[in-house]
Amino acid sequence: IGRGKANGVAQHNGDGGDPVTLFEVVKLGKSAMQSVVDEWIESYKQDRDLALLDLINFFIQCSGCKGTVRIEMFRNMQNAEIIRKMTEEFDEDSGDYPLTMPGPMWKKFRYNFCEFISVLIRQCQYSIIYDEYMMDTVISLLTGLSDSQVRAFRHTSTLAAMKLMTALVNVALNLSIHQDNTQRQYEAERNKIAGKRANEKLELLLQKRKELQENQDEIENMMNSIFKGIFVHRYRDAIAEIRAICIEEIGVWMKMYSDAFLNDSYLKYVGWTLHDRQGEVRLKCLKALQNLYTNRELFPKLELFTNRFKDRIVSMTLDKEYDVAVEAIRLVTLILQGSEDALSNEDCENVYHLVYSAHRPVAVAAGEFLHRKLFSRHDPQAEEALAKRRGRSSPNGNLIRMLVLFFLESELHEHAAYLVDSLWESSQELLKDWECMTELLLEEPVQGEEMLSDRQESALIELTVCTIRQAAEAHPPVGRGTGKRVLTAKERKTQIDDKNKLTEHFIMALPMLLSKYQADSEKVANLLQIPQFFDLDVYSAGRMEKHLDGLLKQIRLVVEKHIETDVLEACSKTYSILCSEEYTIMNRVDIARSQLIDEMTDRFCVCVWSLYDDDIYNVLSTLKRLTAFHNAHDLTRWDLFGNCYRLLKAGIEQGSMPEQIAVQALQCSHYSILWQLVKITEGVPSKDDLVALRRVVKSFLAVCQQCLSNVNTPVKEQAFMLLCDLLMIFSHQLISGGREGLQPLVFNPDGTLQNELLNFVLDHVFIDQDDESQKGDEEDEANKIEALHKRRNLLAAFCKLIIYDIVDMPAAADIFKHYMKYYNDYGDIIKETLSKTRQTDKILCAKTLILSLQQLFNELLQDQGPNLDRTSSHVSGIKELARRFALTFGLDQIKTREAVATLHKDGIEFAFKFQNPRGPEFPPLNLAFLEVLSEFSSKLIRQDKKTVHSYLEKFMSESMSERREDVWLPLISYRNSLLTGGDEDHMSVTSGSSSKTGSVRSKKGRPPLHKKRIEGEQARSRGKTAVSACRRRDSSPFLCSFPEESSVEGSWMMRNDTLQTPGALQTPQLTSTVLRENRPAEHMPDPDSEPGSENDYVHNPQMQMSWLGQQKMEEVNRKDRTGMNYIKSRSNQGVRRGLMEDDAEPIFEDVMMSSRGQLEDMNEEFEDTMVIDLPPSRNRRERAELRPDFFDSAAMIEDESGFTMPMF
Repeated sequence: IGRGKANGVAQHNGDGGDPVTLFEVVKLGKSAMQSVVDEWIESYKQDRDLALLDLINFFIQCSGCKGTVRIEMFRNMQNAEIIRKMTEEFDEDSGDYPLTMPGPMWKKFRYNFCEFISVLIRQCQYSIIYDEYMMDTVISLLTGLSDSQVRAFRHTSTLAAMKLMTALVNVALNLSIHQDNTQRQYEAERNKIAGKRANEKLELLLQKRKELQENQDEIENMMNSIFKGIFVHRYRDAIAEIRAICIEEIGVWMKMYSDAFLNDSYLKYVGWTLHDRQGEVRLKCLKALQNLYTNRELFPKLELFTNRFKDRIVSMTLDKEYDVAVEAIRLVTLILQGSEDALSNEDCENVYHLVYSAHRPVAVAAGEFLHRKLFSRHDPQAEEALAKRRGRSSPNGNLIRMLVLFFLESELHEHAAYLVDSLWESSQELLKDWECMTELLLEEPVQGEEMLSDRQESALIELTVCTIRQAAEAHPPVGRGTGKRVLTAKERKTQIDDKNKLTEHFIMALPMLLSKYQADSEKVANLLQIPQFFDLDVYSAGRMEKHLDGLLKQIRLVVEKHIETDVLEACSKTYSILCSEEYTIMNRVDIARSQLIDEMTDRFCVCVWSLYDDDIYNVLSTLKRLTAFHNAHDLTRWDLFGNCYRLLKAGIEQGSMPEQIAVQALQCSHYSILWQLVKITEGVPSKDDLVALRRVVKSFLAVCQQCLSNVNTPVKEQAFMLLCDLLMIFSHQLISGGREGLQPLVFNPDGTLQNELLNFVLDHVFIDQDDESQKGDEEDEANKIEALHKRRNLLAAFCKLIIYDIVDMPAAADIFKHYMKYYNDYGDIIKETLSKTRQTDKILCAKTLILSLQQLFNELLQDQGPNLDRTSSHVSGIKELARRFALTFGLDQIKTREAVATLHKDGIEFAFKFQNPRGPEFPPLNLAFLEVLSEFSSKLIRQDKKTVHSYLEKFMSESMSERREDVWLPLISYRNSLLTGGDEDHMSVTSGSSSKTGSVRSKKGRPPLHKKRIEGEQARSRGKTAVSACRRRDSSPFLCSFPEESSVEGSWMMRNDTLQTPGALQTPQLTSTVLRENRPAEHMPDPDSEPGSENDYVHNPQMQMSWLGQQKMEEVNRKDRTGMNYIKSRSNQGVRRGLMEDDAEPIFEDVMMSSRGQLEDMNEEFEDTMVIDLPPSRNRRERAELRPDFFDSAAMIEDESGFTMPMF
């Protein structure tokens, strides 16, 4: 600017580093805003042009513009010309500007920026703003900037204008107050009698009133200019942030100066914007309305608006943005508080069901609404009188009845915990009134008053248990929240107090409740959950042992009366909690428990011998009780395994064991084995202990294996699950973690057992829903879902054995081949299994995949014969499955090159395995399989395609390469897929049916996928090192990819650390694979297999690891005989080309990218498999969104009115 002072702050030379512009002063915020504004006012009084120039440059610089308005421009150019000039000087290298820059400094700048404008108007409100120069200049500039195409100008000027308007509204409000006061003074003075009236004072008051009116008119003109020139256009701006600023400020105006702004002329803008596309803007609308509805005095002015936009506000309680939904519910609650009649029953019901939302803030807000509507006391005196008449200690009886009725009518009886959690913050006093709940449950019927029905009693007991759990644990139920948070000291104290309160009450009340409802299994199962939330020290500290005896007596009666699993497990868990060694009551409870188990064991032993003397019910009931207790208690000293084993053996030998008894005996035996293992692992076991347990486990596994052929499906399913669990527990993982002494307990399933388990899965898991529903037409949807969950558990148990290398991986071929057919039911399980097996052994996993495709192909040949219809849906299904398998290999071809090459080798051998009996001029019987195999060609890198092509030519005769008939199209198609991207030409296909081979997905000219990943400078340096190593060896570039692959013998596939522990499927500690060693595979040689056959290949690690190397060495030797120097030069060129490919810019053509942070995830083997073949147009749009957007042109939107803001 070329003057000694700028922006009210003295300039210094560059050594001092002090701020020299108003922008820098406000940005740093070191000076009080009052003093900054006062200094600017002083400079304005001295030279208002220079001071306004500072203010203009302040707004320009706050927008991120590097240009400066000079004094000549200010005096000689119009605002539009100045803005156009500043636009040309805008820094286009970055789309950021101060209001959008991240970090605390810029957040503070936004606050200082708004405060500066507010203080500026406040300090100028008595004189300067009325000089018809300063405000006209500023408003004119901001109006021009707000209409700019540059987002930074528009955003900054709109914020400044809205804050300026807010400050002017405050000035107008003060003027209105002064006018009212002056008018009252004038009226009071004029009403005096003539002798006491002061005419001079009247004239002064008239003059003051006139001056205030003129100022008011001036302020109104300014506000109209801002509102009509800026707000009316910017509240519909293309940028959501700008629209949000407008709505937020208009809410402030309506609250601050309701007489002028709280009318339909201004409210309509908020109402219209409730339909905005951006949640941020809708949120500002709701918060602005909340500020208005909070004031009860404003309700009459909001009545018309409420009637017009109530439906929209209620519908926003279901907004897709959770924050918006929460504020909408709070606004509806405020409307309810202001007027009971404003909301209809239908409106209220739309909010009621949100108390069951999984998103806790939404549910809590809905709980507050429900509390206000239903659970607030309408007549406290009448309720207290009723409670006194009934002898209740609390007047909340009717409210609790209302809660029960609401819970029952909502028909979501499995979500009582969610309802309690939603109401916990608003209705704690009601939910913690356990005395009233107990009184309602225990009170006797009184004539003339309605008692709780059976359903209502069950619901009240369930709600009571949920309130106890919420008070004792002090965290939301599962599914609400992200986990247990650390409680504050106040919350912790409240939790302790609540736990003591509920313990003291239910220690006395629970035995009475159990006594009343002991015949009802559902009620008893819920009531028996209460002791787990007790503070058990209260029994001894309060000398309440007699109540403990009463509780134990009632539990014993429940055990003797019920055989339902839920009830028995609740009793068992209660005994387990009461028997904790840390409490002094343990001895008393242990004696009662031992007496109960002694009686049940004696009864069971007697009943076993008389099982076939019509005593089946006693055996089953006693065995159910013992099994339930054995789950939570160590009952090995009663030797239940022996009796259960004899029972099972007798049933197997005689073939007439009732299925329920067999299922319970299997489960009880399983628990006994686990408790014996726990004893051994916790101590120092002797050899005799290990031998005894091994004998027990071996005998039980044999019994379970025999039960797999049982005629009863529940017995077979139970035996299968126990077999899978025990094989997992007693596998090679048992000795990890320094437990080598447990080696005698390790069991490896033999081939027969593995086949039986696999056959069970195939027979009982992969069945059509129609087959399952043939059991009866009355089976409803819920039972079908339950049956599906059971089948999913069976499949997951077997897949876990494959993942942890307990069952041989080739068995997974029979699982993988069902991936597409049963994708909806088991797709996630099979997908995870495939991912984990690939982490364990990439090559063996690839061989398993191709084996599954071969099995499907063989099944198709058996059905259709050798002349396959390659256009049939069955063939297309196999090709689609192959395509899905190919996608699972991911984008990193270097990682999977050996596995993919091995897959092609097996596929080629399978295709040429059987020659056509009609002669060599006819294609081999399995040649059509090459069309399936071509789906994997795109996963080969260029060098490997040549190697695989050479291997293919070994199986081809000269006549084959010349055939062009339709039956040879699979060979032509596969060969073309191998030549794509190589140096050789494609075979020409002259047949008209060649279009059927369009499933080959490699595209000519597309760079190989392994070029599409950039690892950074480190990766480039590794690539250069690998190239150098290859050149030194004078070998083909195919043999090098990373330094670790300097030779075939030292490749990454030979390292021991490639066997990774799967992380997603959690298993118990005993089955940890962290320290698992590779077990030597024991395979029986196949006398029928030929050297180099599939079996030989699968079980020969040396062959498995080095086939690519062998093929490449053969190719090198063959080329050496024809021209070594020429080959070396081509090899070196290939190496250089590979290096350039590694440095190329990544192109993600067929990959859906949801965010920048997921670029690395796309190279994972499995996670992104299902999104690779999306349309290219969508992916190009996704890539465009990753480019920096300098002026937010991508954010251009068009609202309902058709308004569009053009951008750069």
